[in-house]
Amino acid sequence: MRVALEVNGRRYEGDAEPRTLLSDFLRHELGLTGTNVGCEHGVCGACTVQLDGEPVRSCLMLAVQADGSRLTTVEGLPWGALQDAFQQSHALQCGFCTPGFLMSIDAFLRATPHPNDEEIREALAGNLCRCTGYLPIIEAVRLAAGRLADG
Repeated sequence: MRVALEVNGRRYEGDAEPRTLLSDFLRHELGLTGTNVGCEHGVCGACTVQLDGEPVRSCLMLAVQADGSRLTTVEGLPWGALQDAFQQSHALQCGFCTPGFLMSIDAFLRATPHPNDEEIREALAGNLCRCTGYLPIIEAVRLAAGRLADG
């Protein structure tokens, strides 16, 4: 099937088998390997991308379902306060989960510019990390939210 979509501001068209996962299409057809695949069940969040501005699990979605959509992957996320905060707070560790966290948190902070700790924890609940114990990630979100609020 023919799939046409905008990814990171660029228009792409390509063929995809009807059963091709969006994560596989991004990684293997478009060469965007920043979208990681961990559990392939939608549990870990490593494959999170933004579809029309909303976070989705690309391992649970077929490429043909994204036809006509606007996608942002971690490669298309501009470097800014969020990435700086992750680096400064030592929230990167091995980095495998980082793209999914960044994609989820970016959308969260746009919707909730002044989050409290409970809201941050709820926003992080859909992503798994085995390295940091979440405290550095929570601190990174706090720091990024403060920087974004300050302009």
